[in-house]
This record gives sequence, C-alpha cells and structure tokens, in this order.
Amino acid sequence: MSRLKQNRNIDSLIQSIETIRKSQCSLSEEDVKVLNEALEILVVLKRKKGRTNEQVLTEIVKVVELLSKFFL
Repeated sequence: MSRLKQNRNIDSLIQSIETIRKSQCSLSEEDVKVLNEALEILVVLKRKKGRTNEQVLTEIVKVVELLSKFFL
C-alpha cells in the first residue's frame, strides 16, 4: 500500500475515533481510556518516518484489538 494511502487511512481512523469520543458523552472511563490509547498509537504511527509495512500492520493490529474491547 502506498504511503499516501496509508496516511489517508490513518487520518480517517483518527477522525472516526475523535468523532466517537466527542459525540458520546455517556462513555465510561474505560471506554475513553481505550479510545485515547488507540488515538495515541495512530498519531505516533502517522508521525513516524521510515516505517515498514510490517510495522504499520503491527500497530494497526494493536488499534483493532483496542477497538474490539471498546465495541464489546
């Protein structure tokens, strides 16, 4: 996947998580913590230069694991 497409996908995921955080005032502290952790991983991933596809996938898997905790 091209870097431009990766960055767009990461941006889209960041925006979606931020929208959930802002629009759901009834989130538990644990939910907010999980969403913040996922956001932090994505922001660091976006800033990181010279990352390999494997590194990106590893970080995305972490984010998906966190989001699955949120949705369950």
